[in-house]
Amino acid sequence: MKTMKQLLTVLVLAFAVQLSFAQDEANIKYNLFKGDYQAKKYDAAYENWMWCLDNSPKLTVNIYKYGLKIAQYKLKNTSEAEKANNVALVERVFSQRLEHFPQDLGKVYSDWATFRISQGASNDQVFELLEKAFKVDPTRMSGKNIFTYFDIIMQKHKTSNPQIVFDTYDEVGEGVELKRQEYTKKINKINAKDSLTLSSKDKRNRTIYQKNMTALSQVETGLDAKIAEISTCENLVPLYKKYFEEKKEDAQWLRRAVSRMFNKECTDDAFYPTLVEAYVHADPSPDAYVFYAGILMEGGETNKALEYFKKAVDLETDEYKKAKNLLRVAQILSKKGRKSEARKYCYDALKYEPTMGNAYLLIGVMYAQSANNCGKNLVSKRMVYAAAIDKLRKAKSVDPSIASKANKYIKQFSRNLPTKKDLFTADTPLASGSSFKINCWIGESTRVRTRD
Repeated sequence: MKTMKQLLTVLVLAFAVQLSFAQDEANIKYNLFKGDYQAKKYDAAYENWMWCLDNSPKLTVNIYKYGLKIAQYKLKNTSEAEKANNVALVERVFSQRLEHFPQDLGKVYSDWATFRISQGASNDQVFELLEKAFKVDPTRMSGKNIFTYFDIIMQKHKTSNPQIVFDTYDEVGEGVELKRQEYTKKINKINAKDSLTLSSKDKRNRTIYQKNMTALSQVETGLDAKIAEISTCENLVPLYKKYFEEKKEDAQWLRRAVSRMFNKECTDDAFYPTLVEAYVHADPSPDAYVFYAGILMEGGETNKALEYFKKAVDLETDEYKKAKNLLRVAQILSKKGRKSEARKYCYDALKYEPTMGNAYLLIGVMYAQSANNCGKNLVSKRMVYAAAIDKLRKAKSVDPSIASKANKYIKQFSRNLPTKKDLFTADTPLASGSSFKINCWIGESTRVRTRD
């Protein structure tokens, strides 16, 4: 018996020594390839990295993070005869990482799909990964892949089942909005710091976040252009009527339907109030109250509408969502011609979300729409466009992601500025660069400028 115990002890010690040796060897191999990787000596790193991939796949996730770069380098610098093997190696890096380190799956699946796209894979092979990425975490997908995911679905179902296309569009839009909200909060956190003490890292990160926001805006523009052909009021209303009885207690379906009807300006259709009322019943939320207040105002119940607007804003606790609701209230009031009140709600939104460029953009557009009513002569009317341009420039300064949209309006409104001749022949000649006060509901001063 004693002999047996001694033998077991020897075997356990031998195993422990062997395991320790294996771990030491793995660490040595890892550190060797890591050093070469950091020095960008990918050929030198290859052999030790492959040893780790084969023999210690669970040692660290860096085997896959660094290894992906090494494998892609080998593929880029390979002969045609070895190409298939190196494509398989990149695929192995992704699959083995998911097996041993199932973390940040949204990004991993998205990156894998990007690789397959670069290799000319079929839509089915790409979609398989994009669908997994989107279901796990759409906020970690690249903007381009979000667009590709939607495009594949639309091409497949736009004729046979448009409801699937609309559902996907909403899901994709919500994913984009989550990414926008994430970046916005990061930007606001940096902007809240003293501008004189911002670190180079803060400035660099803010630039990155702003570029990502711009990319998201481009994705949204692309998505809107894709779905425009089937998202007309003539198509939406019959579709929602078809599913209404089945979905009238489904808060998510109702929210999406109401939002799309609102955004596509289908609110004049008699079916729109039916959708809104069902939405409020299914989900008495701040978001629903904003839309409900809109139909109350349309029906002439202004005081009650304003009560619901206030209720919607007061009940929302998330500052980003509160700002979005305030902007939506402003949009509704603007459509009703209540521009002064709409501007107030825009500024209220900016208190909670200082980088909400769309609030300044709406103010600028409302100013331009008031040009004929806010001036007594040619020059005073044309100077309203100068005030509008001021707001549009402010919009893109606080939110570079909407610069393209703001620039289109700036270009359009600039054509309506006065000429030098207009300034010279005015009842009271004006000097370019001087201050000019605009009356009516705008009540602001702007700098005199001309279009020539």
